[in-house]
Amino acid sequence: MIHVILFRNVNILGNYIHIKSMAEIGTNLSKASRLLKNNELVAIPTETVYGLAGNALDPTAIAKIYTTKNRPSFDPLITHVKNITDASTLVHPFPKLAHKLAEQFWPGPLTLLLPKRKHVPDLLTSGLEKMAIRVPDHPITLKLLKQINFPLAAPSANPFGYISPTTSEHVCHQLGEKIPYIIEGGSAQIGLESTIVSIEGKIICIHRLGGLDLEKLQTFGDVIIRNYKGVNPNGPGQLDSHYAPKKKFIIGNLNDLLLKYSNLKVGILSFSKTYSNSNKNIVLSKNGDVNEAAENFFSALRTLDTEDIDLILGEYVPKKGIGKAINDRLKRAAYI
Repeated sequence: MIHVILFRNVNILGNYIHIKSMAEIGTNLSKASRLLKNNELVAIPTETVYGLAGNALDPTAIAKIYTTKNRPSFDPLITHVKNITDASTLVHPFPKLAHKLAEQFWPGPLTLLLPKRKHVPDLLTSGLEKMAIRVPDHPITLKLLKQINFPLAAPSANPFGYISPTTSEHVCHQLGEKIPYIIEGGSAQIGLESTIVSIEGKIICIHRLGGLDLEKLQTFGDVIIRNYKGVNPNGPGQLDSHYAPKKKFIIGNLNDLLLKYSNLKVGILSFSKTYSNSNKNIVLSKNGDVNEAAENFFSALRTLDTEDIDLILGEYVPKKGIGKAINDRLKRAAYI
């Protein structure tokens, strides 16, 4: 006799057929809302990358996020709300300078580190006094946030440390066996995670470079960049090794690297120039546009990671605008 058990992949073990379905991809926000209210996880689109969302005020849902991503519990999560008013119910105080930044850049790729209120679970912030919070700039996710009565914790929807997803297909490939629903929202417009800042007096402190240009923040006051080093981060996305492909990734002068590794099958991740003496070359922006490069970065790195090559070689992009954030991701992806 053959017994049929519902699982997510088809696999035959002895007399049992294991069938395991993949996550559904769709735009049914009512279904997504029901799942979230039942402490299930849903992948959501944002302008930066796709996020793995759960109720930010329920420890059960928060714990599911850590487990599903295999994310260490000392790495805090970013919370998404629909507006400044909702943010104010979660944080206190809300400094004037932080409020000005929120008014200017929300919805958008800016995350603020602000003191959390007592009812915000410690698990969300990994026990830290400050929580990371932002308003995403995506119409579908903003509509979803209006349908539920709680904020959403939503780190990138990928296994911890791996390349961030910029399409629903990326999410399905990585986490489709672990979550029930992925909201289709098209390709992420920015393609890099949000910029994370805190306010120290009149100083804007950047804890993670991201989708918001450093120059735009400088119009509001003095800006410094905190170069975090250590095991326990004081905000999300600060670990040295992060956003990394499975294949070895080396950054440097591509001409020199191609000579050094001429005996291997290599893939090239270049900014604007094409290198014909490689097995696979992906150009981030033929026009030399750092914004276009940011939009294509994670998808390109993911593609190279699936190619039949031994090694990925890359180069830094110009240090202007969002280029600084791309270089930050390149460094972390190649960290050894």
